[in-house]
Amino acid sequence: MLALLIIAVVLLVLVLSLLVFVLLKINKIEKGNSSTDSKIEQEDIFKTITNLSDSIAKPTIAAIDELKKTLNENISSLNAYVNELKNISNETKVELIKTTNDHEVKLIKELNNNFTSINDRLVSNNEVTIKKLDDKLNSISDSLKETLEKIEKTTKDSISDIRKDNNEKLDSIQNLVSNKLEDTLNKRLKESFGNVIEQINGVNKAIGEIKGLANDVGSLKNVLTNVKTKGITGEIILGNLISEILTKNQYDENVITKPGSKDRVEFAIKMPGNGEGEYIYLPVDSKFPTTQYQRILEGIDEGNKDKIEDARKQLRIEIKQFAKDISTKYIDEPNTTSFGIMFLPIEGLYAEVINMGLFEELQREYKVNVTGPSTFAALLNALQMGFKSLVIQKKSADVFKLLTSVKTEFGRFAEVLDKAMKKVDDAGKELNTLVGTRTRAIRKQLDKIEDVGELENTETVNS
Repeated sequence: MLALLIIAVVLLVLVLSLLVFVLLKINKIEKGNSSTDSKIEQEDIFKTITNLSDSIAKPTIAAIDELKKTLNENISSLNAYVNELKNISNETKVELIKTTNDHEVKLIKELNNNFTSINDRLVSNNEVTIKKLDDKLNSISDSLKETLEKIEKTTKDSISDIRKDNNEKLDSIQNLVSNKLEDTLNKRLKESFGNVIEQINGVNKAIGEIKGLANDVGSLKNVLTNVKTKGITGEIILGNLISEILTKNQYDENVITKPGSKDRVEFAIKMPGNGEGEYIYLPVDSKFPTTQYQRILEGIDEGNKDKIEDARKQLRIEIKQFAKDISTKYIDEPNTTSFGIMFLPIEGLYAEVINMGLFEELQREYKVNVTGPSTFAALLNALQMGFKSLVIQKKSADVFKLLTSVKTEFGRFAEVLDKAMKKVDDAGKELNTLVGTRTRAIRKQLDKIEDVGELENTETVNS
């Protein structure tokens, strides 16, 4: 039995080795090629393996069955001998044992011979099977090599054709793009040259305008550097602002606001006084210290801090002197307001004064408010709104008086109307009484007439 198991194990090992070998071959084939031909080759390999397995398994199973049959027969004969030995004498038993031993030795020899024969047959069959399988695998490998060579050749030819076709298409595309690019470039160059020419013409025109502007700036500079002209310029700007916002009867020009003085303020706005039709002046004077302001601008352009600081220092002195002049010459309570206004016609100059902190200082020391074009325009608008509010307030008082008189007259009218309504009510009551009494009397008379008519009709019928 042990020998039988050994043979079976050997056969299983051979079969497993064969299967591993075949699977490795199949794996290599799958990695090399995944086409339909490789699938067909794999099916052939599986069929071959199945046939070989059948050719190995069938003789093996037959040999095992034959061996089992022989063993069963020998066991049966041994059992028969044993039963016979139980029934004979010791001598016979000894002889039988000897015979049995001889028989067993003979049987073992036969079994060994049978096993050897079976083993030889199996080895021979395995060698033949392995040889067949090896031949089949070699043929499959050759077939796969041929198939792969064909596929490789076909692929190379296809790639060559595709490359050739792509090169032709790329050449045509390149030609088309070159033509388009050349046309577009020419068109764009023409447009660009046209734009450049137009811009050059515009630049020439602008240069001419700049020259004219330079002349204007030169003229303006001459105006600004001339002291008398500067004063006139500031006064013109101030006058334009006032005339645009206020009406002619709301301000005066070149007014002496301080009795006994000969100093005239450029503009004086009429502010409402205490009594009806009375007013006081709000003095407004323009100042235009362009020299120091121009030095500040030059210092900023040059990056010269010392020049800037010196110019600001001088400008501070000038502005304070202007405020002092306005305070002493034009402010005179109660003929004027308790404060005056200094008008600076340039926003940049006004910003410099504000940045130096002079706004509060001038208000505190000289009762003078500094304004620029935008702030003064806002102040004038506020004053105009105040004037309109005062007018509305005065008109409201007149309207209130009128409404009071109307209320009185309406009260009288209501009394008269109540009396008239009472009279109408009394007349209505009398009329209702009269209508009711006379109506009943007339109805009674009519009823009598109807009774007489009915009586006459009755008599006529009876007759």
